Amino acid sequence: MWAGRADAYARSFAKLCAHPAGALLDAAGVAPEVDAGTRVLDVGTGTGTVAGLAVARGARVTAVDADPSMLDLARGNAPGADLHLGTLPDLAFAAGAFDATVANFVVNHVGDPRAAVTELRRVTRSGGRVAVTIWPHPASPLHQLWGRVLEAAGAERPATMPSLHPELDFERNSDGLSSLLRESGLADVTCRRLEWSHRADPEDWWSGPANGVASVGLVVASQTPEMIVRLRQHYDRLIVDYRDEDGLLSLPTAALLAVGRVA
Repeated sequence: MWAGRADAYARSFAKLCAHPAGALLDAAGVAPEVDAGTRVLDVGTGTGTVAGLAVARGARVTAVDADPSMLDLARGNAPGADLHLGTLPDLAFAAGAFDATVANFVVNHVGDPRAAVTELRRVTRSGGRVAVTIWPHPASPLHQLWGRVLEAAGAERPATMPSLHPELDFERNSDGLSSLLRESGLADVTCRRLEWSHRADPEDWWSGPANGVASVGLVVASQTPEMIVRLRQHYDRLIVDYRDEDGLLSLPTAALLAVGRVA
């Protein structure tokens, strides 16, 4: 759902996912006033927003992503960061190599969340912090919008949609995310909810799913041309309630931010 789609992601969902970047780095202890040279690992860097902010805060940043097209954009957004191809839960770094490790909306996409967080802990030094964000459940109005569009149009989800085995899943709420971090070996775990209203151009917001980005993009890509026309019609109808006077969308949303310390 991400491979080769960096440009489409940058136009549509990247700004949304960038919103918690400052809070994520703050939670990990990567603040502008900390000693320069703090070693930070940004896992699933995408277009490099978090990595770029960490560089601006004076950190020594290493960033990884599974998709080369994402790294191509990250090079421009995070100058000075050391970029690598890499996937969880197998990162090519020594144990304790970093002072802080962050993963922005990554744990909600991996095939084994516990193994992923355990790997984040492994590469972080004793006393260092691991901070992650995920989208919560129940979903916010922003995420509910796509489900409403699909339901209104009568679109069917393909049988080949990727899914997480129930034994590997976790509750997508504060208690569930906190438990995931504790079970992965992290101490002093805290979790808080971030809420904001995401502003987006309607055409940009539609362009993500229309170009196969994220789970909803996989669903849209599997539809017939006639169904895609219907989806767009219902999208245009349902976004009316979220349009501001300037024509942009104002979509209420939320994320969970959790952090733990490596004992």
